[in-house]
Amino acid sequence: MYNKEMTESIKKVEAARAENTTFEPRRMTAEEKDTLLATYHPDYKQDEFRVLQIGPNKGGKVPTELAALLQAHSRITADAVDLSRIDYDVDVLVIGGGGAGASAAIEADNNGASVMIVTKLRMGDANTMMAEGGIQAADKPNDSPAIHYVDAFGGGHFAAKPELLYKLVNEAPEAIQWLSELGVEFDKLPDGTMVTTHGGGTSRKRMHAAKDYSGAEIMRTLRDEVLNRNIPVVDFTAAIELIKDEEGKIAGAVLMNMETGELLVAKAKTVIIATGGAGRLHYQGFPTSNHYGATADGLILGYRVGAKLLYADTLQYHPTGAAYPEQIFGALVTEKVRSLGAKLVNVNGEVFMHPLETRDVSAASIIRECSDRGNGVHTDDGVGVWLDTPMIEIKGGEGTIEKRIPAMMRMFAKYGIDIRKEPILVYPTLHYQNGGLEISADGMTNVENLYVAGEAVGGIHGRNRLMGNSLLDIIVFGRNAGKEASAKSKRVELAPLTLKHIDAFEAEIQAAGIETQTVSPKLLPTYTHGNPRFEAK
Repeated sequence: MYNKEMTESIKKVEAARAENTTFEPRRMTAEEKDTLLATYHPDYKQDEFRVLQIGPNKGGKVPTELAALLQAHSRITADAVDLSRIDYDVDVLVIGGGGAGASAAIEADNNGASVMIVTKLRMGDANTMMAEGGIQAADKPNDSPAIHYVDAFGGGHFAAKPELLYKLVNEAPEAIQWLSELGVEFDKLPDGTMVTTHGGGTSRKRMHAAKDYSGAEIMRTLRDEVLNRNIPVVDFTAAIELIKDEEGKIAGAVLMNMETGELLVAKAKTVIIATGGAGRLHYQGFPTSNHYGATADGLILGYRVGAKLLYADTLQYHPTGAAYPEQIFGALVTEKVRSLGAKLVNVNGEVFMHPLETRDVSAASIIRECSDRGNGVHTDDGVGVWLDTPMIEIKGGEGTIEKRIPAMMRMFAKYGIDIRKEPILVYPTLHYQNGGLEISADGMTNVENLYVAGEAVGGIHGRNRLMGNSLLDIIVFGRNAGKEASAKSKRVELAPLTLKHIDAFEAEIQAAGIETQTVSPKLLPTYTHGNPRFEAK
C-alpha cells in the first residue's frame, strides 16, 4: 500500500515514538512566527492576488480566483426578470441552508416574522456538516470570555473588529446552552459536566465537542428545529442576484431553479446572506476540506450591490488535510487529533513543531518542512508529513481514539489504515474564508436591509481563526442576524423593486476596461478534463 519511501519513513517514526511522545517542542516567538508566515504561508504570495479595479473595495487585493468572480458579468440582465411577478413574499429571506442560515431562520421565526430559507443544494449541505473538532465557549470556572477574547484576538493577529469579537466570546456560553436545549448531544462526563479540550492557540480547555462529528450533530439538530417549525425551505434553488428598491434598500433576490434554470422572484423586507465559504475555488491549486457548494456566492452577491469586503485577502489553510490516500486528498483531519496527543513528525521521525501552534503557523511550518527543508514524505501523488496518531493511545490509554475521534478512525479504516497503530499523512488544505462581507454588531452591511452571518462575514476572527470559533460564530451571529433582521422587517416599507444595479455594475466593468467572459456567482465548481490537479505543493 505504501511506497518504499513511506515504508522506510514509518519505521523511523515508530523507532522515535517513545521519545517523541514525551518531547514537547517550544512554541515559536512572535518574531519567528512573523518570519515564517511571510516566507511560507500562501496568503503572502503576492503574485497570487489581484487588485480590484471596480466596486466598493476598488484598490484592495483579493485572491486571483475571487477577483475574476467579483469583477464578472451578472448571470442575468436587468430586463430579464419581471419584478412585478412575485413568486415568494416574506419578511426575512435567508440565503443558505447551513448552521448560520438555520440559526437565523429559527430566531426570525421566534420573533414572529415570516421567514424562508433558499439553498442551492439541500438543507444542511454546508461546511457546518464538515466541522469536526468542536465549538469554543468560556463556561468553566477557570475561564472567562475575557480570556477567550485575548486568545482569539492574538490568534487573529489583533485584526478582528473588537465589537464583533466581543459579541462572539460573551454570547458563547449562552450559545452552548441554546444548542444543548435544542438537543445537541455534547460529550459529557458521567455527572453531566461537559468535556472540554484545548485547541491550537487556546490557553484554556474550552472546546466542547460531540466526538469528532460536532458540526454534523449541530446541523442535525438545527435542521430538525427548522423543519419542526415548518419554516419553508426551497432546496436546489440558488440566489443569483439581489434585488433593491428604488431607494437603494435591499428588497429580495432573484432565484434560479438549479434543475430547470427557471428564474423566480423572492421579495423580502430584509435579506440574510449565509452562503458560507470559498474552498471550492481551490485558491492557488490547493485541495479543500469544503463541501461542494462553497464557491463564495454571498461575497459576489453582496459586492455587486455595494457591500464592502473586509480581509478578503486572507484564507485559512488547515494544517492537517489528508495527503494519503488520494481518494480523500484534502479531507479534514481535525485539530482535535493533536489536542488529544498526536504530534507532527517529518520523514526522519523528528517532531519539528509544537503540536498546538495556531493554524496559520502550523500550516506554514508544514509547508517549510516539505519545501526548503526537504523533510516531507513523498507519495506517488504529492507530499506531506506524518501525524503520529498512535501517540494518542499511549497518552490516553487504549480505546481513546475510538471513543473520542471515531469518524476519523472509520474514514482511514476504509482504506486499510488503522490510525491506532499507524501514523497518517497530512498536508495543508484550503479550509476557511477568514475575510468576507463587513458587518456592524447588528449583523447588517453598509447596504440597508442586507445582513450577513457565518463564514461569509469578514472581521469576526481577524486574519486567522482559532479552532472552534467558526461553529461558534455561525450560532452567535446567525441568531443575531435572525433577531435583528426580523425586528428591522417590522419597520420596513419597500419602494418599487429594481435591478438597475446590474446595469450600473456592468458600466463599471466597461469603464475599467475589464475584458472577461466570466459570469458570477459561480454556484458550483467545475471539475473537467484538463483542469490542474489539486496536489500538495
